[in-house]
Amino acid sequence: MRALSLIVVVVWHWAFTILQWEPGGPEPTSPLGFTSGLWILTWLLQVLPLFFYVGGHVHLLSWERAKGRGVGIGAFVWRRIRALAVPALFLSGAWTVVGAVVTLVFKVDWMWRVVLLVLSPLWFLGVYLVLIALLPVALWLHRRYDVLALIWLGGAALVVDVVRFRYGMEWAGWLNMIVVWGLAHQAGFFYDRIVILPRRYDVGVLWTGLFALFGLVYSGIYPGSMVGVPGDKWSNMAPPTFVIVALLIFQIGLVEVLRPSMERVLERPGWRRVNDTINRFALPLFLFHTTGMAIALGVSWWLFGTLGGKVPPDLKWWLERPIAVLGPLICTLPVLYLFGRPRPARAEQLPDKS
Repeated sequence: MRALSLIVVVVWHWAFTILQWEPGGPEPTSPLGFTSGLWILTWLLQVLPLFFYVGGHVHLLSWERAKGRGVGIGAFVWRRIRALAVPALFLSGAWTVVGAVVTLVFKVDWMWRVVLLVLSPLWFLGVYLVLIALLPVALWLHRRYDVLALIWLGGAALVVDVVRFRYGMEWAGWLNMIVVWGLAHQAGFFYDRIVILPRRYDVGVLWTGLFALFGLVYSGIYPGSMVGVPGDKWSNMAPPTFVIVALLIFQIGLVEVLRPSMERVLERPGWRRVNDTINRFALPLFLFHTTGMAIALGVSWWLFGTLGGKVPPDLKWWLERPIAVLGPLICTLPVLYLFGRPRPARAEQLPDKS
């Protein structure tokens, strides 16, 4: 699940980000803003809820094993924070230096816009680090209140949306960066209970989430896309809305319905090796995939005088999407080789079937 989710995120960025050159530098936009109805695909392709969900399970599993070895919760949390923060800070520092040098030497102001775009996916790690820091509280809530913690977090997310949309307090929406993603992370604590449920419960969870999505989207309050789209009044992601809770429920149900098929695929040695490799390189791939994309776009601009984006996207642009990932992929692989340290395969990692 984790490997597939990561590949979806990376390929989405590589293939479906349209960059246009504006006076202030490169500006990203989405093809969803120029099409009709394709937003519904984001219900499958916006997989960040699953990232936090799997992360919650990994943290609970790892903590239980660490506790069995006599590791304290403080040391465990610090080790997790350090493992994520150090490479992220290295990447941020490197791009800050590049931005400063290019700006000073070539006298261009738009380079900082490039740096911001390359580092923009790191917001995910920022939220993730906060949730790791709050792990002692989350574990206590799980032990003390069990499923009630999920209900309270869901209620809090809904209250935040009411305050935001009913009373116009936009700032309140940012509370859901912790509440909504914290709920997804907390839901991961129930992973072991969910995977053993009979199939009819999996189907029930899927339909519950799907009906909730349709109800919320067609209420007219929330946009249908699960990613930001130019022209929408607001985004379901920045900050997240209660719709993401419904998306999480739908995706958990969908994954469980598909689990038998996925497990059969992973029984094949070749696919298992692919899954293991992606999981081991998960963090460096997430960190450096936008760096590889920036290098590829820079080469394209230098050689052809274009960033490859077209607004509105035409049929030719859509047909080129399968090969659009080749440039970023080719440029990302050497970056991974030079700077990406694979995560060691340890017993505390998520089981392969996930």
